[in-house]
Parts: sequence; structure tokens; C-alpha cells
Amino acid sequence: MELEKCEKNSNSEDNLNCTTKIVLNMAVPSGSSGGEASIVAELVEVEENSSRKMQTLRIPPVITVNKTSAYALYQLTYIRDVPYKPEEYYVKTRKCEPDAGANVVKICERLRDEEGHIIEYTQPICCPCGPQRRMPSSCGNFFDKLTKGKANTAHCVRFPGDWFHVFGIGRRTLGFSVRIQVKSGTKVSEVFVGPENRTVISDDKFLRVNLIGDFVGYTNIPSFEDFYLVVPRQGSPGQPQDLGRNISMWMLLERVRFTLDGIECNKIGVSYEAFNQQPNFCSSPFWTCLHNQLWNFREADLNRISRNQVPLYGLEGRFERINQHPSAGSYSFSIGITEVLSTNLVLELSANDVEYVYQRSPGKIISVSVPTFEALTQFGVATITTKNTGEVEASYSLTFNCSKDITLMEEQFLIMKPNEVTTQSCKIYPSTDQASKYFCAVVLKDSDYNEVDRAECQFATTATVLDNDTHGMPFQPPEASINSFFDSIESIWNKIWRSLTEFITGKTCRYYLQLYFSFASYKI
Repeated sequence: MELEKCEKNSNSEDNLNCTTKIVLNMAVPSGSSGGEASIVAELVEVEENSSRKMQTLRIPPVITVNKTSAYALYQLTYIRDVPYKPEEYYVKTRKCEPDAGANVVKICERLRDEEGHIIEYTQPICCPCGPQRRMPSSCGNFFDKLTKGKANTAHCVRFPGDWFHVFGIGRRTLGFSVRIQVKSGTKVSEVFVGPENRTVISDDKFLRVNLIGDFVGYTNIPSFEDFYLVVPRQGSPGQPQDLGRNISMWMLLERVRFTLDGIECNKIGVSYEAFNQQPNFCSSPFWTCLHNQLWNFREADLNRISRNQVPLYGLEGRFERINQHPSAGSYSFSIGITEVLSTNLVLELSANDVEYVYQRSPGKIISVSVPTFEALTQFGVATITTKNTGEVEASYSLTFNCSKDITLMEEQFLIMKPNEVTTQSCKIYPSTDQASKYFCAVVLKDSDYNEVDRAECQFATTATVLDNDTHGMPFQPPEASINSFFDSIESIWNKIWRSLTEFITGKTCRYYLQLYFSFASYKI
């Protein structure tokens, strides 16, 4: 948080009414799985930009940030309506003709529109009887053919049941809203920002918020340019005014699974024409041309769900917070973002009327102690005892400056209440292994970084002992004079002569035998 001067530019509507302002840069993370989040903070201290001094606010403003769930928003383009489950019907009959009435072909009679015009390609397709036909049937006997006519089957496609709207999926955007409220005394300022309104100023010109950007990996924000969204049709055909809330039936399917003109078989959106114009109609299996429809993908998902598996085509069970964005309509849909999304905000508050608390108090260094320690050990420890001799609580800093061969130590900061005595410890690192004496100065500074007391001390280090595990007398090298050499020769000759004499006289043998029998007597 910094205290800066207000700058004016040509766009006066985006400026605060101030000469100084408090600038706060903050990151607001989303909740778990991209859910809602909130932060409540109290602005206690600010750093003055020119002097780098911290100043305490007399009436700390309270900042409340509420962030809605994050979502990915996709633009939609209506394409057409398609049947959910096209069905092929057949009727066993005689005298089947394309223009036959309902008394002959029943459900496969030609269809007419609201004005009575015949709908093209809705006439029945007549196939002869026999076991190798589209629908195997008996041809009857010879007399039936003469009296009733030749047996055959009438085939047609109809679209009973539900229809679905098909939408193309376009550009995606990130969506959320952040509410920032600042309460300073009795004054309350509030703004809302989001990806679409990134810079907002409050009505009272006290608060200005700028949305800098978002920190997100986008690993869980899919792209659907190669998919169509299908939703159940609510009412009449054509572009809907509302997508409806039957989200359990919404599906995302690849574009290659659709036939937009209806003339391809085995694709979603198949038409009367594609069904009636398929080659080798009567010799092809029943339901040929009507595979890979919406109901097939829906049934596949239901089978996976019954086995506790994630659906492959439906949105429900794969995504969170489906179409819960504000003003959800027919031209867009959304899914919730499930990763943490941190939003970077810069808050600017008018600081013209802000009052600051400045507390400065005298202090004293009571004692400084540095015990003697061995040089080049890990460190030595200096203990400094200080006291706040004033009447208000204040902050202080301690500086420990020593003579050469001592590594520079960091300045320490502390806060003391009135008449409070505190003890601080500083680690001292010598840079030589030689025994030495050092002189140091300890400086106590107040909250304004002015010196209020100073104390000097001295301490010593002992030389480093390189081998602390050596025991006994130190090694004494032999003297190198010529007399000591002949004395050594004489000593060696005397030992040899004494040993030879004892061996001849038997003294050595008696001595060892006596030791042996004494040992044996002891054992018995």
C-alpha cells in the first residue's frame, strides 16, 4: 500500500477528486473449484512514496471484496431443429402404391402441410414380399394373389416424439463479477468490476478500481468450436427465446455427426429425402439410414451413468454450474471454471481527508553482552537489552556495527510499549580463525529512524583448535645431535647384551616358569 499523488488526464470521469491517494494492489483468488470467494481487510498502514516511511491511519478503512463464481461463457448461433428419435414404420399390405390412402398403407400415407399441400418424399416405399427383403414377409398362396392381390410391405420414416434445437458454439469469454466496498468512518463507497467493465469509479469519486488481469492456467476451460450444442425444444419450431432448464438432456456432439441439409443417412438431422432416396432400399436391413441419432448418444450416456461413469456427451455430470451466468438466454451458455482463478485488482482511495497516527518515543540501551567464543565456529551471540522510556507505544530499530573481520549484520526492528524492557539477540559471524578483540557500536533508532541512544562494547574470540581429539603428551621428535646418535647405539647394545646374559644363566627361563606355575596354582 502506497501513498501517491493523484494524476489528472484528459478523461476526467476516470479520476478521483484528490491530491493524494492510497494505492493498494491485491490478488483475489476464487473459492474452491472456482466458487464464490470473499475477503475482508483493514487498511492500517501505508507507505509514503517519496520518503518510504510507514504511516498509521487513525481511522483504518475496511475493505470488503466479494467475488462471484467464475465461468466460461460461449456465444451461440441457432442453426436448425432436429428430431430426437426418427423411426421407420412398415405395414404389411397388398396393392401398395406411392399415392395409396390410409386404408391401404395406414401410417405411411403421404403427409400434407397446414395448407393441404403434399410434403415431398413422405410417400411410402413399396417392397415386394419374400424372406430376403427389408422386412421379411410371406407372399401367401396362389389363390390369395388372385383374389387379394400380391403381398408387399409399405415403408416410411416419421419423426414422433421430441425435437431438439441445434446451436453452433462460438467465441468463449471469461465471466465473473467482483464487488468492492470501502467503509471509511461513516462513508461507504462501492463498485462492481468484471472482464467486461475493467475500470470503475464510485459515484462519490472516493474509490477507483482497475481490474488488471487474471492468473489462471486455463487447463479446465475447454473450447467447443468443433461441437454443436443440442437442447430440448420447448415450444414451436425455430429459434427459441429461452434454452429452458432441462439441462439433464443437453448434449455436446461433434459437428461431423450432423447433416445440416438432411440429405445424409445415419447422421443427426436426417430428412424424408435421405431416407426415401437411399439405394437398394428393399434389400437393405430395416432401420437402415437411421443410426447414430440423438437418442443413441443419450442411451449410451445413461448406460455409463448406471455404471457410475462420467457421461461422454451430456453436460450434466461433466461440468459444474451449467448456464448459471447472469442473464442466461438463447444466445449464450456457460460452464463453471473448476480451477483457482486469481484476479489482480488495483484499488485507489482518495487520501485528502485521511488522518495519520505518528507515534515516536525515546528509548535507551540498558546493556550489551557478547560472551567470548571460538573464532570460525558457526556464530557468536550478542544480547542487547533495550527500554522504551517514553509514554506511548512505538517502533524502534537496532543497528549493530562492529570493526573489521565481522560480517555485516542486518538491522533489527522491534515494537515496545511504554516502559517495556525487551531483549534482542544478534548473531555475530567472524571471518578469521585467529584469536582477536573486537569493538562494536549498538545504535537504537526511533520510528523516524533518528538515533536515540548508542552503546559501545568489546568482546574477544579464541583461536580455532583444529584437532580437539588429541590425548596424552605431545609427540617429541628425537634430538638430532651426533652425541645422541651414539647414545642410542650404546643403549641398544646394552639391551642386547643383558638379554643374552639372562638366557645363558637361565634367569629368563626361571622367571617365565615361575610365572607359569604361579598361574597354574591359581587355576587349581
